[in-house]
Amino acid sequence: MESTMTNTKWQFLAEKALSGERLTLEEGLSVLEADNDEVLLIMNAAFTVRKHFYGKKVKLNMIINAKSGLCPEDCGYCSQSIVSTAPVSKYTMLDKETLLAGAREAMARKAGTYCIVAAGKGPTDKELNQVVNAVKEIRETMPLKICACLGILKEDQAKRLAEAGVHRYNHNLNTSKANYPSITTTHTYDQRIETVEKVKAHGMSPCSGVIIGMGETHREIVEMAFALHNLNADSIPINFLNAIPGTPLEHAGRTPSLKALKVLALFRFVCPSKEIRVAGGREVNLSTLQPLSLYAANSLFVGDYLTTAGQDVSADHQIIEDLGFEIELNAL
Repeated sequence: MESTMTNTKWQFLAEKALSGERLTLEEGLSVLEADNDEVLLIMNAAFTVRKHFYGKKVKLNMIINAKSGLCPEDCGYCSQSIVSTAPVSKYTMLDKETLLAGAREAMARKAGTYCIVAAGKGPTDKELNQVVNAVKEIRETMPLKICACLGILKEDQAKRLAEAGVHRYNHNLNTSKANYPSITTTHTYDQRIETVEKVKAHGMSPCSGVIIGMGETHREIVEMAFALHNLNADSIPINFLNAIPGTPLEHAGRTPSLKALKVLALFRFVCPSKEIRVAGGREVNLSTLQPLSLYAANSLFVGDYLTTAGQDVSADHQIIEDLGFEIELNAL
């Protein structure tokens, strides 16, 4: 009887999400604080919502680190920040041919979206020109969606990217507004919100997500989900901190795998129709439970991240096949 009652509870949240009604703070907390024995029931309810909007399709994204290790920001999680002593590659913006080669690799990995990511507070005019020129040629020669992630944008920069054909722009909130000052001091939470709004105003699809495992409370995780709901982000990457030696957060523990699944389910309930992507740190934090993540999420990054390695692409393809799911090509 107890199992039936708890299953009904999670299905109620699924039905609430499908009806367009947002969860309350207390309901959101109940997902994160549920007993671990409830995880499969929670994931089943999350899958009800995921399947309604996305069926069994999985969207694949690939990142290229277009500019590395030269960032003046002090983000505590990042190996490329000015306060990091991690041994990472340092190079200026990649040239057009290298960016084009990355796009071809994205297609080989069956990724529908190619993500051009550059460390830094925001792009210089020269850097923007390099990205714009590459984007124009990719759009002319390859059936790929393009996402750019170049930091804080000026109005004219957002306009140029949109005109070049960038489909989506990523600028993560990363953590809650209350927790933000403990993660970085060189820019503000509100500046990130402003950039996402600027992206939307110029017709690009807004992509914004979070990093779980940076000292935030359960309440703050729910608040992050609510913030992204309010921002109407089309794509929400859920990163789980992969603590890198040499960064201020190097001693942070990993997020337990079952908690990571609850987080993904929470975001599916709060942002039911949006692309929920299992992003950085999934291999470390979800470990052997990675396949279960796709019962809430409908998108993955394939291959390596910015300065950390992902798992072999063939393993991701195999997970999708084993689940009876299907890769969705060329789709945001």
